[in-house]
Amino acid sequence: MSSFSQFNLDPRILSAIERMGYQEPTPIQMEAIPVVMNGGDVMGAAQTGTGKTASFGLPLISRILHHANTSMSPARHPVRALILTPTRELADQVSKNLTAYAADTPLRSGVVYGGVDIRPQSDMLRRGVEILTATPGRLLDHLEQRATNLSQVEIVVLDEADRMLDMGFLPDISRILKLIPANRQSLMFSATFSEDITKLAKNFLRPNPTVIEVARQNQTAETVTQEVLQVLDREKTDVLIDILKTRGENNQPMQQVIVFVNAKVTCRRLARTLERVGINADAIHGDKTQEERQTALDGFKAGTIHVLVATDVAARGLDIKELPCVINYDVPFCAEDYVHRIGRTGRAGAHGLAVMLATSEDDKLIDAIEKLTKQSFTQVPTRPLSRRARSEMRHERESMERPDTPEDERAARDRARAYVPPSQRHRDPIFDTPYRERQPQRTKPEELHVFEREVRKPRQLAALLGGMRIPLKD
Repeated sequence: MSSFSQFNLDPRILSAIERMGYQEPTPIQMEAIPVVMNGGDVMGAAQTGTGKTASFGLPLISRILHHANTSMSPARHPVRALILTPTRELADQVSKNLTAYAADTPLRSGVVYGGVDIRPQSDMLRRGVEILTATPGRLLDHLEQRATNLSQVEIVVLDEADRMLDMGFLPDISRILKLIPANRQSLMFSATFSEDITKLAKNFLRPNPTVIEVARQNQTAETVTQEVLQVLDREKTDVLIDILKTRGENNQPMQQVIVFVNAKVTCRRLARTLERVGINADAIHGDKTQEERQTALDGFKAGTIHVLVATDVAARGLDIKELPCVINYDVPFCAEDYVHRIGRTGRAGAHGLAVMLATSEDDKLIDAIEKLTKQSFTQVPTRPLSRRARSEMRHERESMERPDTPEDERAARDRARAYVPPSQRHRDPIFDTPYRERQPQRTKPEELHVFEREVRKPRQLAALLGGMRIPLKD
């Protein structure tokens, strides 16, 4: 029986992962950890949910642990290890894992990504961190502001490198790598590898890196049961609602499901539709702020939100324990995204269900997925809904709608007044106040009123008779 103690990891690291419940190394960890511990470059491919973060995170911490110190000086805590990720969610997830791995050591870790206030991140970087997880764009912002530097980085990791290329991060990655010492150790991990990734590896890694593939390339997890349902486009939403309400335990509503769509507008509309029929749902897509996305994710993980409708922004980086089901409301345009979407379920040996709703127009996309994953789907036709059933579902959705009451409007106004944008938080009341040119006073100053009242006397005229002084009236 294998264990993590065979890798000669520091006892403080072993105590942390034991506390996290890690028992046996996964196949990718068995092959990658010894190579990384010896300082070799790695090009690792493994299906999502198999423990890639620990496969580079544990040896990474072990290799820089000799730099650990308790000094308060930022100069004693330069960035020693850099992990680049394509999305905010993945960066946050990786950083949380690395922080937990290094919890019993003096090493500092941090994360930076866009969509949130940059100033708290800059303060964190100026205090010093040895392990930094970042998205490329926000890291370049901090480098331009000189909040940190990468001159002492010893290990750099590209996580989900294929996704970073798809999102157009190659120029940013190239700029960042030029700022890192050439004698660094480089690691590249992803669930899928393409020809573009191989070309990037030749420039990013040292010659003859160790290639690790613990599963057939682009293979889906065996623990995931995959279903493809043939539906009519006009009935797709009704079929989804029926699945969500009847495919749970004992034919009860499902309690935790991610529904993937291709477009942000579809994401918003579908989440509202599910809410109308009494399904507790929320949406996560690229137009939402990071704070809104994090709130939705926290609610979904806590169980207060049962259905999370998401674009491919959530296809990577979400590590939700024992997520029972993933539904592809839209067949993904890119076949590789299918592997990542269904990889949210069936993680770490657990069983999961992946359902895909396919119309007659999706045949070419399904063929591409079958070719990539080297499997053949058996498409199950769904019985067309009767006119009466469609009418009842439509009536149910419409009956859930109601106009806003005055109480709703007042509550919305109160929330709007109480909301403070992230960009205006943690502001200095003096130095962050914009300059306003002083306007000329249109009223008489108080000094002039005093002068007219006390000093200036009413004009008087001496009377000719009796010497009486009679004031003149204006």
